[in-house]
Order: sequence, then structure tokens, then C-alpha cells
Amino acid sequence: MFFREEVMTICRGVRGAVPVRANTPDEILRAADRLLRRLIEKNGINQDDVTSVIFTTTKDVNAEYPAIAARKLGWRNVALLCSHEMEVPHGFQACLRILIHWNTDKSQQDIVHVYLDEARSLRPDMFDQEGEKA
Repeated sequence: MFFREEVMTICRGVRGAVPVRANTPDEILRAADRLLRRLIEKNGINQDDVTSVIFTTTKDVNAEYPAIAARKLGWRNVALLCSHEMEVPHGFQACLRILIHWNTDKSQQDIVHVYLDEARSLRPDMFDQEGEKA
């Protein structure tokens, strides 16, 4: 009798953030595409395993829906939502954040969260001085 080892998948959150250089549709979509592609690459995400994605921006980023970047990548059947972040007085401005809900067999320690450029300041605990994962 043969036994097949089953791998259990669980829904994990994959986070990232990137600055948006200007409040224009092109810059918002460029930033969203850049961050989304990096999250996919670093984690090996297949769209069929994605449950949903939440895109948030600071209130000063509102010229376009960042979720359009996912649609342009072919994510037609994934549930996408755009929203704004809380307005915290000392918060990072002109920022786009992504939270992917992903069904995977990876552990939380194996998930690679991506914070690009100045957005690394949002999670200083995750990076060394050169911006590499700590």
C-alpha cells in the first residue's frame, strides 16, 4: 500500500509597500506593478492560489485604482479591493501598500514581504542598513 504525503495549504498574508513618486495614473500603476511583480517573484505566487488582494494608498494617492495593475497582469478572477490607509500624523506619505491573501504550504517564516525604497522605513525590523532582509 502506498501512502501519499499530503501538503497542507493555509492562507497566508504577503505584505509590501512602495513609495508613489507622483499622484498620476501612470505613477500609481507603475508603483503597483513594480511591487506586485516583486511580491510574486520573491514568493513564487501563482494567481490561482491567490484568494484576494487589498491595495491601500495614503490619502494623497488617489488618481487611479492601483488594482488595475493586477488586472493588467491577467488577474481577472481574483477578488481585488482598493482603500485608503489611516491618516496618522507621523505616517509615511505618498505610499502604496499591498496585502495578498495567498493559499500556500509555506510557513510564515518563509514568506518574503517586500518594502521598496523609502518604504523600508515602515518595517525597520525587517532590513539591515543596506536594505537587505535581516
